[in-house]
Order: sequence, then C-alpha cells, then structure tokens
Amino acid sequence: MSTTTVDFDVEPFLGAAQMQPWVWIFACSLLVSFWQGGTMGANDVANSFGTSVGSKVLTVFQACVAASIFISLGAMTIGSEVAKTVGKGIVNYELFADIPQLFCLGMLMASVGTGCWVLFATLVRCPVSTTHSIVGSVIGFGLVEFGADGVDWWPGVGKIV
Repeated sequence: MSTTTVDFDVEPFLGAAQMQPWVWIFACSLLVSFWQGGTMGANDVANSFGTSVGSKVLTVFQACVAASIFISLGAMTIGSEVAKTVGKGIVNYELFADIPQLFCLGMLMASVGTGCWVLFATLVRCPVSTTHSIVGSVIGFGLVEFGADGVDWWPGVGKIV
C-alpha cells in the first residue's frame, strides 16, 4: 500500500484576507480597550458615587446616569491629552521607530495587565488607582524592553507625578 503526501504552501497573509502581520495587535487592542474601560469605569464609579448611593442620596440608576454623563464629558474635553500623555509621554516611543509593532504589543499588554489588576482589586474590594495601574504598566513595558532608557522620566513621568 503506497501513501501519497501532498504539500500545500499556504501563506497566511496572502489573498483576500491579506493583512499586515501586526493588524491582529490593533484588533485585539480595540477589544481589550473596551474591556479595560469597563473595569476602570466600574471602579471609578464605585469610588466616586459609592458614598452617595450608600447614604441613599442617589439611587444606583441615578449614579450610573450621572457617571455616564460626566465620564463622557471628561473623555470628550480632556481625553485626548490623557491619551497623548500615556501614549507618548511615558515610554520613549522614538526607540521603537524601527519596530513599531513592539510598541503596539507593549501597549496592548499594558492594557491587559491594567484591566486584570483593576478587575481583581475591585472584585476583592481593595482600593486601587486606575491611573497608577496604567502608568505603572506602561513604565513596566518600557523598562523591560529598553531598561531605564526606555522610559521618559522627565518631563514624561515627572509631569504625571
């Protein structure tokens, strides 16, 4: 009995589904950012409105409506400055000029780490700063990749502190 083997040369990035090799990082980042936003938002709402709901000044529904309004206003008015600081003000992004995929992957992992930490801390009812969590995650990936030179200590991190 003879067996015949057929070899197929399949390139995963050819044809109708052609994508840049790092587009999956962008797609995952979109999904993770919604999840991270939910965990951070839930924690921030609990911190901001917990006493108001606990003292029966507001119902849970009223607190959620107020939080939605003010969080949206904050994101629309100063959100771009926060994103600029986190994206370009902490890690020396110029070091990633030759490998931008690594920067994207590092930011994705910082978002995953932040989301996991904030979710865990919120579930076990520990006080947690969402700002410290994301800034620490971004500093961490800069340190891992390039050591102390990978982090823009001044004015980057110094501006946040």
